[in-house]
Amino acid sequence: MATLLLIARLPTRCPRLSLRQRSYKLAPPRISMASSSPPSDPSMETAAPRAAVTVERKLNPDLQEQLPKPYLARALAAVDPSHRQGTRGRDPRGMSVLQQHASFFDRDGDGVIHPWETFQGLRAIGCGYPVSFAGAILINLVLSYPTQPGWMPSPLLSIHIKNIHKGKHGSDSETYDTEGRFDPSKFDAIFSKYGRTQPNALTKDELNSMLKANRNMYDFIGWITSFGEWMLLYSVAKDKEGLLQREAVRGVFDGSLFERLQDSKKSA
Repeated sequence: MATLLLIARLPTRCPRLSLRQRSYKLAPPRISMASSSPPSDPSMETAAPRAAVTVERKLNPDLQEQLPKPYLARALAAVDPSHRQGTRGRDPRGMSVLQQHASFFDRDGDGVIHPWETFQGLRAIGCGYPVSFAGAILINLVLSYPTQPGWMPSPLLSIHIKNIHKGKHGSDSETYDTEGRFDPSKFDAIFSKYGRTQPNALTKDELNSMLKANRNMYDFIGWITSFGEWMLLYSVAKDKEGLLQREAVRGVFDGSLFERLQDSKKSA
C-alpha cells in the first residue's frame, strides 16, 4: 500500500523538480558589488605605502576621463586634455611626432639634416652663436650614425629624418616611444610627478629632479643628452617667472614650439 502511494505521488513531484531545475539554469548569475572596481580597489592604487617614491611621484588617476585612450601612443599628433587633436591647424605631412620635431632643423626640406642646418635651426629659435655652434656639432655627431640608411658613416655627419627613431636615447621621459609616437600618459606624468609648484609647469629645480629620476643605470650618454636637451629647452622657452609651461613642453615634442619661437624672433 505504501508503495502504491509513493508511485501515485511521483507524477506530481517530478514536474515540480524539473521546473525548479530549469528556472535555476535560466536564472541570470548574481553579480555582487564587490566584483566591480570601486575607487577603493587596491588593484587601482598608484602609490604603495612602503615605496615612498610612488607616494612622492604621483600619477593622474583621472586622465582617462580627461583624454580618450591616454594609454594609446599617437603617431601623428601630440595630444593632451587641452589639445585632443594635437596642435590646431598643424599638418603632420604623414610624419611621426618625433619626425615632426626633427624636421624643423631640415632647413631645405630634403629629409636630411646637416650640421649647418642644425646651427641655423638653433639660431632661429633664439640660441646664441656659441650654443648653436656647439649644439650643431654635438647633435649631429651623436645622431648621424644611428640614422644612416647603411653601415657606412656620413663624413658630413648628416641625420636622416626617416630613421630618426633609431636615435632615441635612454634616461628620458619616454614620451616618445621606440617608433617615434607620442605617449600621452608619459607626457602627463612629467607634470603629475614633478610639477609641485604649479600643476602645469616646471621650475628649474623640478626639472632637475625629473632628470635625475629618469636616469637609467650606467646610461651616461642618455644622462648627458637629456640634460642638454632639457636645459636648452628651459633657456629658450621659460616664461618671465622662470617656469617651463606645459604647452611649451608639448610644443617641443611635435616641433610647433620651434615654429612659434622662430616667428617670435622674426617679429621682434
